Amino acid sequence: MQKIYSSIVVLIMCIGIFSCTKDNLPNNGEPRISYVRLTDPATADSLLVEAGQGVLIAIVGENLGDAREIWFNDQKASLTQPYITATVILVSIPSQIPVEVDNKLKIIFASGKKLEYNFPVKISKPLVTRMDCEYVAAGDVAVITGDFFYPPVTVAFTGGATGEIVETTDKQLRVRVPAGAQPGQITIKTNFGEAISDFWFRDNRNIFISSDPFTGWWNYSFVVTNPGADDPAAINGNYIRVKQPISNWGWVELAGGPADAMGPISKNIPDEAILKPENYNLKFELNTKKPYNNNGLKFCIGVKNDGQGDFSWKPPYDTKGVWQTVVIPYEEVTAAYAKQTVQPNGYYTRIVFNGAGELDCDMSFDNFRVVPKVIKK
Repeated sequence: MQKIYSSIVVLIMCIGIFSCTKDNLPNNGEPRISYVRLTDPATADSLLVEAGQGVLIAIVGENLGDAREIWFNDQKASLTQPYITATVILVSIPSQIPVEVDNKLKIIFASGKKLEYNFPVKISKPLVTRMDCEYVAAGDVAVITGDFFYPPVTVAFTGGATGEIVETTDKQLRVRVPAGAQPGQITIKTNFGEAISDFWFRDNRNIFISSDPFTGWWNYSFVVTNPGADDPAAINGNYIRVKQPISNWGWVELAGGPADAMGPISKNIPDEAILKPENYNLKFELNTKKPYNNNGLKFCIGVKNDGQGDFSWKPPYDTKGVWQTVVIPYEEVTAAYAKQTVQPNGYYTRIVFNGAGELDCDMSFDNFRVVPKVIKK
């Protein structure tokens, strides 16, 4: 931070040292803007014709010392007196969104005189990063996180249905899922552009454990097919619920088995995920009615057999009784294994509780999948 302020002071000195005296004012004393640029001295030759919200800029000109207000469109900037000289003003472009856009930079001086300069402010289009839970029933509220969700905003689901906006902030949307929403990407639009998610809503790609139907070697008894009053609501057919104490370094298989026991679902991990795991995420939906605060979960997925090693996903994690989507970079998972190769006949899978500490477990799982981090255009 000290380096930034030092650079600003140097900039003002370098530009302001040649300021003229009142006895010899340039341009007959009339204010004038010559150009706008960034404040970093290393970019002194890079002039700006527009800039984004929140950017610190240098307005360079003549007779600017009596500036009292600066406006970008209809938004007033915050001025600091030491950053104003006759030849340069340092100011940050407001982050607030304008209601009226005229693409003008306006300086108001002590005399009431106003100076205008053509200078559009670039306003960011929406940015979509994640959905708290990628599986939400029609009529329920989905929570979407990102940035630049400037009203008015619309959220369209694959299939064309548009959701009802329940609540909006710059960085979060709460939207009621419409009837007719289909698995796939969502599209968020504002007056300043649109963004398409890299995640899928109700993601049904590359699922390697679903319990619809149950396959594998272990714990058919964990599968919930008809949720009761005490069970979490189903989000995508059957799911797995583990409700029992797990002892210190106990061994409790959650699900899995070799390819021939898992069946065709064992082939659902893409070849590219094995060859370039850095391009993929491991995802699943989790509901913790009691916190995951002890012990551990070990994953052995996308491997040829059970002798390849285990990735440990350690506590804490607590969804407070609601479904959430867990995202783990797949390269972190595969870093725990020996180097893997593509297995055309399917992959061995094992997910097991095993770790330090006793866990009073009440955790539900669904939709284990390996999916791309970024959807190629």
